[in-house]
Amino acid sequence: MDILQTIIIAIVEGLTEFLPVSSTGHMIIAQNVLGVPSNDFVKAFTFIIQFGAILSVVVLYWKRFFQLNHTPAPEGAGAFRRFLHKYDFYWKLFVAFIPAAVLGLLFSDMIDEMLENVTVVAVTLILGGIFMLFCDKIFNKGSDNTELTEKRAFWVGMFQCISMIPGVSRSMATIVGGMAQKLSRKKAAEFSFFLAVPTMFAATMFKMLKLVTNEESFNTLKDNLDILLIGNLVAFAVALLAIKFFISFVTKYGFKAFGWYRIILGGIILIMLLTGHNLTIV
Repeated sequence: MDILQTIIIAIVEGLTEFLPVSSTGHMIIAQNVLGVPSNDFVKAFTFIIQFGAILSVVVLYWKRFFQLNHTPAPEGAGAFRRFLHKYDFYWKLFVAFIPAAVLGLLFSDMIDEMLENVTVVAVTLILGGIFMLFCDKIFNKGSDNTELTEKRAFWVGMFQCISMIPGVSRSMATIVGGMAQKLSRKKAAEFSFFLAVPTMFAATMFKMLKLVTNEESFNTLKDNLDILLIGNLVAFAVALLAIKFFISFVTKYGFKAFGWYRIILGGIILIMLLTGHNLTIV
């Protein structure tokens, strides 16, 4: 990849990682339009630049991400419950993270096989888009006053597991999961961003571990540190803007526009496949 290709792919990653539109679908189109080969380094690059996107959430929500609960613990609570009460924010993130972590480890190979199927991505983009046309009417019954309990956090985590199907979109699955638990659109979207940090970090480290234990892949990474740095910086800056835009837009207008966008994107990929384009996933 040259510098221009690096910047464009990083922009695509930063824009789509936190929007309910499937970053995978966009990567397919970006890679093929740019003529980027699907090799081990390019695949690693798309995972590693997620770190920049993760960092944007931490920076944007700095005060809320590094917070402790200083309210009094429930009367009669034992030492462990007092500990969980103090670290309430991180405990609920952990509870929500567990389902995807467990299923991801158990079905890693199966997920990778599905990820190689571009048709699956296109179809799930379209089906997810159709769902998003109606999800506001189905789930938009939440309130900013709804408390995010351990049980609600766990169910958001269960919804996140659906995003293991390529094209579903992790953001869409977790936001809808939050709305299904009576959270407002804004509150569900923000928890989706928070949950992305441990989820994407774990997925990136898992892929990195596979790469660094292979001498050839490790040497390739070392030789392209400048590309990785540029990709992370661009993904970080673009993700900051994308998150701010998304929160404002979805709070005011809901998800219908994203639904139509997904349908169009999935349709474009299917048309490209039917017209003989050899599409591959980065």
